[in-house]
Amino acid sequence: CSGFPLSVFFIVINEFCERFSYYGMRAVLVLYFKYFLHWDDNLATAIYHTFVALCYLTPILGAILADSWLGKFKTIVSLSIVYTIGQTVLSVGSINDLSDHNRDGSPDNVALHIALSMLGLILIALGTGGIKPCVSAFGGDQFEDDQEEQRSTFFSLFYLSVNAGSLISTIVTPNLRATECGIHTKQRCYPLAFGIPAVLMAVSLIVFVAGSRMYKKVKPQGNVMLQVCKCIGFAIKNRFRHRSKEYPKREHWLDWANEKYDKLLIAQTKMVLKVLFLYIPLPMFWALFDQQGSRWTLQATAMNGDFGIPIQPDQMQIVNPILIVIMVPVVDSFVYPLIKKCKINFTPLKKITVGMFLASMAFVAAALLQVQIDKTSPVFPAAGQTQIRLMNLGSVPATVQFQSQLQSVDVAPKEATDYMIFRTSQLQSLSVASGSLMKNESLEGLLEGKRYTFAFQVLSSDIASNVLFDNVTSKPEEGKNLIRFVNSHVSRVEVILDGKAVAILPPLNASNYTTIPGGKQQHTINITTPLYACTISSKKFGFGSAYTISINNCTQSNVNITYFEDIPPSSVHMAWQIPQYFLLTCGEVVFSVTGLEFSYSQAPSNMKSVLQAGWLLSVAVGNIIVLIVAGASKLSKQWAEYVLFAALLFVVCIIFAIMASFYTYVDPNEIEAQFNDQEKEDKKDQDDHGKAAEADSKM
Repeated sequence: CSGFPLSVFFIVINEFCERFSYYGMRAVLVLYFKYFLHWDDNLATAIYHTFVALCYLTPILGAILADSWLGKFKTIVSLSIVYTIGQTVLSVGSINDLSDHNRDGSPDNVALHIALSMLGLILIALGTGGIKPCVSAFGGDQFEDDQEEQRSTFFSLFYLSVNAGSLISTIVTPNLRATECGIHTKQRCYPLAFGIPAVLMAVSLIVFVAGSRMYKKVKPQGNVMLQVCKCIGFAIKNRFRHRSKEYPKREHWLDWANEKYDKLLIAQTKMVLKVLFLYIPLPMFWALFDQQGSRWTLQATAMNGDFGIPIQPDQMQIVNPILIVIMVPVVDSFVYPLIKKCKINFTPLKKITVGMFLASMAFVAAALLQVQIDKTSPVFPAAGQTQIRLMNLGSVPATVQFQSQLQSVDVAPKEATDYMIFRTSQLQSLSVASGSLMKNESLEGLLEGKRYTFAFQVLSSDIASNVLFDNVTSKPEEGKNLIRFVNSHVSRVEVILDGKAVAILPPLNASNYTTIPGGKQQHTINITTPLYACTISSKKFGFGSAYTISINNCTQSNVNITYFEDIPPSSVHMAWQIPQYFLLTCGEVVFSVTGLEFSYSQAPSNMKSVLQAGWLLSVAVGNIIVLIVAGASKLSKQWAEYVLFAALLFVVCIIFAIMASFYTYVDPNEIEAQFNDQEKEDKKDQDDHGKAAEADSKM
């Protein structure tokens, strides 16, 4: 087809579906841990990065399996089956109704869901990691030696399919997650968000197998990584055996492998180890980079996602692939040529150093943003403390005095104070005074660590009051809002919200909080009293707020209400995350692309797979660093953790710059050519000696 083997189109479609499956599942994973399995932020982050690390460790297993035993085709098919099973198990594990026997909306057997989820993730890691080094190489095998141009075009199409799958899935699956589904109770639709990627993985497998008869299948030829490891192992063992002073020193410790391995392999291994030594600081970059899917996504849950249409927190990850598509051609076509015109020697290792610095600055930006988010976050009572808010539901001002002489507060009509913090042990009682009226209210029995609202109303001959328990001790999750109703009417009222009955409230009683979606949506409030019924459309509540709505009275079939803000809506917009994404993406462009290019230019022709394995291993180690820090960190503020990561990468950046300054660039092809020429000369000398010996024997 236009000079291309038809088989490669099956491979490109296969890669698109597989990347859609992987990135779609990964986009919603940390929120699944937090909101479905109810893990805290640190545990959710740790397990997320454990999974990602495993995904980047298993490619070594896949490469050995393909090169030494099964071949690429059988490895891809067998591990894709494992992959599909894993996606299916994860999807089944996220079905709430699987163990919700009492139909209360919460799983009765959380351990079952955790077990299925972890099993599914382990199988996915084996599958996606195992096929990672095989698919692109298998596609390259389909071309003849004289099809260099077509092969290059194929790899462009291949990586386009990778980015397309990532981009589309990061848009689609968070929207699927945000929908509600369920048999008995409606919940966030994680089964669908994981189920669609499972279907795409099955399609990926079917498409790949469908092209089986067209593929060129290269037989396993042994894995060079194993040869390198054996060479290094033998050199170390041989050096240890000959450690006494009677044995002369050798120029390089790898030269101790001369007794068993040829000089070319040893020279190639030396070149590889020089590059792998430079890889040692690189995991710190990946430790920061992969937090887009964990810490940064969790950060977005506390922000305002109104972009005209509601944007889900996990959809902010799409900024990275969009910026990649923009920045790669901009950097290649404008930035690098401009630097070259300025006669600056911007070597690959300098580019990698700049990439690390930019990633460090991205986390400084994330820390500054987190400080602004924390400023708008509500303060909840600590141990030994209780918070009380005063709410005047009447039309007459009043003064509230806390006993014994703790505080005196004036409260205007239809107004409420902010939450005030008291030591629980000091709370005894309070008194409300308005004109000649006064009422005392006991505060004994209030619980520490809780919030309360003292609601009161001055009547003509009395002061009615009630202490309301505010059972909200954290900001609403996923940008949702909480609202409740308090009856300041003289008679009993029935409250209906969006056609659903909420509560029947006696005077000065409050309903439980009702969860409503975040955004600009308005809600219809209907009330019914013994005398009349009336209605009104609510205000727009934004994201992450909690309100108490006072039902006052009706005027011409319209209900009069007053809003009291219990928890303010998220006011910091998600768009403020774009600067940190921009800095991190710029860092990725000059770090990742340059790093692979540098590695390939410095690697011997037959050992590029060893450096690819080392590169993937650096990603895995970076994720392990995150889970260690998330598990061991004693920092109570998230901004402080961002600063810690930024500082660590900055220090590593300086260390890498020093290491890079001692590195000498080599031309592997030239070195290999010298060895080949030397080998030919040695062979010629051996032939000459052989002929001379043969002539001597005849004489």
